[in-house]
Amino acid sequence: MKVLVTGGAGFIGSHVVDAYVSAGADVVVVDNFATGRREYIPSKVRVYELDIRAPELEEVIARERPDVVNHHAAQASVSASVRDPRGDAEINILGTLRLFLLSIQYSVHRIIFASTGGAIYGNPETLPVDETHREAPLAPYGISKQTGEAYLRFLGAQGLPWAILRYANVYGPRQDPDGEAGVVAIFTQALLRKRPPTIFGDGTQTRDFVYVEDVAHANLLATQVSSSNLANIATGAETSINELYRRLAALTDARGPATFAAPRPGDVTRIALNPHRAKAWLSWSPRTDLAEGLRRTVDWFRARG
Repeated sequence: MKVLVTGGAGFIGSHVVDAYVSAGADVVVVDNFATGRREYIPSKVRVYELDIRAPELEEVIARERPDVVNHHAAQASVSASVRDPRGDAEINILGTLRLFLLSIQYSVHRIIFASTGGAIYGNPETLPVDETHREAPLAPYGISKQTGEAYLRFLGAQGLPWAILRYANVYGPRQDPDGEAGVVAIFTQALLRKRPPTIFGDGTQTRDFVYVEDVAHANLLATQVSSSNLANIATGAETSINELYRRLAALTDARGPATFAAPRPGDVTRIALNPHRAKAWLSWSPRTDLAEGLRRTVDWFRARG
């Protein structure tokens, strides 16, 4: 099986690549390296330094003829999407649609689409949120992912098998601590450098934190099933940002309080995603609890220096 992973040098994408390589797949990566790192990609993997909007993407797909396209390349910051909705749409809507159309043109057998739960559902009416919950994005990022899902379902009706994975808040080794997304990485780096991290809002807002290797395993399982479906990839548990800070401060031997700032536009207040459909459809459940996942993450950042 040959798999093309867009965004395969990034935080989540590189772990997905590792899972495919471990399973014996022939893996190809397309990444523009805006945030991805070459050292995250195994040496046996063929790499094309390319934006998904570039004309050369068609040449890559025509040459490689992948069986599966796993689409992780994206503009992934909620805050950036609020500041620049057009830029977000150019990548996450137009770039995604182009990739889907090329996949049909070159007879790809299956598409796996990395989507988002919290950014699509918005502020939930019930918790944990299941896949039947109404969709009410609060920011362009959620709108663009929602649109990508809609295009994929439309194209699926024309015979293209697909899997949509709506992620909760993914964390773990390789997460970028210098961007605006990824609170675990941002807090961890700040605390290891003896700096107080900033909590936007009062810290009582909650997130559903799911470990990146568990997410990669879900992608592998979604490649192996034949049916088309969408599922939350999550733990179903809420953790407040204040609690996250306390846990990370303990793991890093940090002293002193965090600093607080105004809430950011587009952020949800509370979220947790129900993972029951993923269990029924993919036989997937999260295997790494928050305490263990945070410990592994801090150890990785500490070793990185």
